[in-house]
Amino acid sequence: MKKTNIEIALSQDLEPITDIAEKVGLNRDEIYLYGDHIAKIKLSAREGREATARTVLVTAMTPTRAGEGKTTCAIGLNDGLNRIGKRSIVALREPSLGPVFGMKGGAAGGGFSQVLPMVDINLHFTGDIHAVTSAHNLLAALLDNEYSRPRGAFLLPKNVIWNRVIDMNDRALRNIVLGLGKAAGQVREGMFEITAASEIMAVLGLSRDLDNLKARLGNLIVAKSSNGDPVRARDIEAQGAMAILLRNALKPNLVQTIEGNPAIVHTGPFANIAHGTTSIVAVDMARRLADVVVIEAGFGSDLGAEKYFNLVSRRPGMVPPDVVVIVATLRGLRLQGGISPKEVDDPNVEAVVEGMDNLRKHVENMKSFNRPVIVAMNRYEGDSEEEIEKVVELLRGDDTAVSVCDVWAKGGGGALELAEAVWDAATEEHGDVKYVYDLDEPLETKIEKIVKRIYGGDRANFLRSATRDMDQIRDWGYTDVPVCMAKTQASLSDNPRLRNRPTGFSVEIRNVKMCGGAGFAVAYTSEIMTMPGLPSTPAAAAMDIDNEGIITGLF
Repeated sequence: MKKTNIEIALSQDLEPITDIAEKVGLNRDEIYLYGDHIAKIKLSAREGREATARTVLVTAMTPTRAGEGKTTCAIGLNDGLNRIGKRSIVALREPSLGPVFGMKGGAAGGGFSQVLPMVDINLHFTGDIHAVTSAHNLLAALLDNEYSRPRGAFLLPKNVIWNRVIDMNDRALRNIVLGLGKAAGQVREGMFEITAASEIMAVLGLSRDLDNLKARLGNLIVAKSSNGDPVRARDIEAQGAMAILLRNALKPNLVQTIEGNPAIVHTGPFANIAHGTTSIVAVDMARRLADVVVIEAGFGSDLGAEKYFNLVSRRPGMVPPDVVVIVATLRGLRLQGGISPKEVDDPNVEAVVEGMDNLRKHVENMKSFNRPVIVAMNRYEGDSEEEIEKVVELLRGDDTAVSVCDVWAKGGGGALELAEAVWDAATEEHGDVKYVYDLDEPLETKIEKIVKRIYGGDRANFLRSATRDMDQIRDWGYTDVPVCMAKTQASLSDNPRLRNRPTGFSVEIRNVKMCGGAGFAVAYTSEIMTMPGLPSTPAAAAMDIDNEGIITGLF
């Protein structure tokens, strides 16, 4: 029986991770091995190496439920750059078990553009996400213990704002009751969030070193005192114990692509409820080891990419991207053009042309930052050549650079044209980045500017609860902080049913939460949830393992 591309790819022998490390100049004593094919890079490896590599941000148009292949394209582009003689490292986020067993299945790329060992990366990997879960829930336990003691009289259960987390999609945990039983403490309502939504995940991703991590953990706001002041993790002396749990998770993970090129996979914030990119340690490390770094940003340009520019790239030691790649697919264009999700695989030139308005908006978004933009037309098996040619024609008519890539079937060989275009654009001189907002502007102004410039909306509609939240944040002394928008990924608006390029809408802001450890304010739109649910047929239903340990369905 003929093997599929995936079976061929996964049957290839992996190179020892020590050999992968040598390709980017890492010595054996600069890595910590997790078996033969996974390693953590010691933070000391940054010493004596300058961060000079160019950076490429990979984002997408508004995605379908299955996504448009950003991770696959980022990996294929990385391999393509290495094929044309550039030392390139791809920097990705770690998969969450929630989406792996829920809607998407594996999240390590696809076809001949994967990071390996795929099974380990998709499952427990090096334990980073488990460490975040444990540190988060340790803080919750310490906090509950504190207010049940005499010294915790300044804490009221109703004022506790630190929830619990689990790395799984489980809608039954969205609202829970805590403290039942004689010795369990005071009864109160609570909730679980998915670990990717934990502020500790953001803290881990935005920390420079262990001292910075510990300081950020101490700044986590966990409750309000009886007089309305913030209660922080350091007030209950929790930061040291949490840092112990996270000490190894702070080190970035080194793996390899199918073509034997280096990849760093580290931290896992979602882009619809968090900032949606790999850690600053991963990017900084990669910039010291390579000529160019390919960074994947979650969901469309309105989410992960906007946050990377306005929030992540402004951190000390970070730089804005040199070039942006926007991944588009015919399936995505058809969906935005009005086709039902069940029919997006059927050719429809009219729908593709109609859906181009969505792609054009994402191109405008990224060009507005004063950076070159290239559209990567991600070819799927069975795609219509007529439709692909039409998309290319329309984009070139808009004076937008476009390259058709076939990385799922051909690996880096399917991204050579894209790699050449990306390198040329990344090495050009560009002016200063044009951020959406200045950090010293009021929160309301920052949010309004994102709504208007990035989403294309008319205004932000602040509910009274959000106004109260922002007043309190200012009273607490937080002013010059970036904004992390929590918004649906299914639309440029905050309404998932509004497709393509909606106009004439306002975005409802219902709450604003100050994340003192991460150093940003989260603005929650409409009914965005921080605990996803499972679909009617979870990906887990198609997964199995036999007596020989062979896993199936994890793709």
